[in-house]
Amino acid sequence: MDILDLTAVELGRKIKAGEIGVAEAAEASLAQIRELEPELNCYVTVDEENVRKQAARVQKEIDDGVLCGPLAGVPMAVKDNMCLAGLPTTCSSKILENFVPAYTAEAVERLIKEGAVVLGKTNMDEFAMGSTTETSAFGETKNPWNPAHVPGGSSGGSCAAVAAGECFYALGSDTGGSIRQPSSFCGVTGIKPTYGTVSRYGLIAYGSSLDQIGPIARSVPDCAAILETIAFQDKKDSTSILREDCDFTSALVDDVSGMRIGIPTDYLGEGLDDEVRAAVLAAAKTLEEKGAVVEEFDLSLAEYAIPAYYVIASAEASSNLSRFDGVKYGYRTKEYEGLHNMYKKSRSEGFGEEVKRRIMLGSFVLSSGYYDAYYLKALRTKALIKQAFDRAFARYDVILGPTAPSTAPRLGESLGDPLKMYLGDIYTIAVNLAGLPGMSVPCGCDSRGLPIGLQLIGDCFKEKNLIRAGYAYECTRSYEMPKMARQKAEKEAEQEVQ
Repeated sequence: MDILDLTAVELGRKIKAGEIGVAEAAEASLAQIRELEPELNCYVTVDEENVRKQAARVQKEIDDGVLCGPLAGVPMAVKDNMCLAGLPTTCSSKILENFVPAYTAEAVERLIKEGAVVLGKTNMDEFAMGSTTETSAFGETKNPWNPAHVPGGSSGGSCAAVAAGECFYALGSDTGGSIRQPSSFCGVTGIKPTYGTVSRYGLIAYGSSLDQIGPIARSVPDCAAILETIAFQDKKDSTSILREDCDFTSALVDDVSGMRIGIPTDYLGEGLDDEVRAAVLAAAKTLEEKGAVVEEFDLSLAEYAIPAYYVIASAEASSNLSRFDGVKYGYRTKEYEGLHNMYKKSRSEGFGEEVKRRIMLGSFVLSSGYYDAYYLKALRTKALIKQAFDRAFARYDVILGPTAPSTAPRLGESLGDPLKMYLGDIYTIAVNLAGLPGMSVPCGCDSRGLPIGLQLIGDCFKEKNLIRAGYAYECTRSYEMPKMARQKAEKEAEQEVQ
């Protein structure tokens, strides 16, 4: 079996057993990056020299018995809105193209302490604002299943890198579906944890009340092991929560007998692609056959999630991005007259169109005369959405539905129509508004060979229910690698035989 065919946990097991060296695993990932990056553009930064230094250090610590966790020595990638000391952190924006932080995001730091080998920083929608990874200042990322299609966003670079075998797992951030939606489009598994489970220290903020870091990998066991490592209370993050039980891998049980699963009728109506609906209902049928109790119900308020989200997220973005003014760090315009002109020109030249659009929307809804009419109303709607989920979770352990209304659109289809792009998040946004955990797992492909994602939603702090249901479903099917990555592996296997 080729190294790249292994999941992160499988590779970690073989490294611990001495069957595969850390350097060997790192070189396999780097070779895949060199082969596929010219077409896919999953990474913004790859530091090969530093990767080899990390691999040597981690191998020694494994040999000395210092590192013994399930992910020690496994190569991974980090979305480029999480700080990593000494490596550029750009948020895929011109305004931060030369920013090199002096510290590392806490979630990344915890993985490094457990022996992670960081390959580099992955491409994303600029400041995580977008659903296609086409708003990046460093070029679009392409879907490894079909490079004519988008990988989703904003964590598209991370998801595409995992799918293509350019890393074994990655970290993404999820503000309105930015882990789950690209996981669906790229045929990988991604978890957005309960708000506050993972420290946001070192994550460059988009919407502070919505952002959450989470894992992206090929399998549910991988995501469970990663989440177990990064979930903890961090005193540097005031929204971080102390959780008594973070033993997520204990939920990896192929048994859903008696689990109550609800499917919102709101999620199966107009706007949902027929092939996506069929795949999601087939997955629900599979879980029902394994002993779960599955029924449809009315969630209500789903149609209000998108307007409430974009008002709240844009308002918070307007505030958070005000710090990028050309004074302290980042891009500064070369020619200007006076301080205010420097602010205007630096921000106009440094930010892309989608970021400017959301800053302007956020500034508008926070302005005098409109604050009550838009922002406060959105906050009230957010509270009502949470109450609707609370009522649902009084009856169900897990809510099941599609991750996205369709499979990955073609490049350029969504970017010219912002409203169409926003509507692509219709099934994921409410989870962030309510602070709930959500997971996307692959559940087949459409007639064009593009992956379809199944979304599982749990009550606050009930990630184990998602992991249990997701794992039980995953046990009924095998992981599929994108065609271009599979062809490369087959070509290498043929060369070895010759």
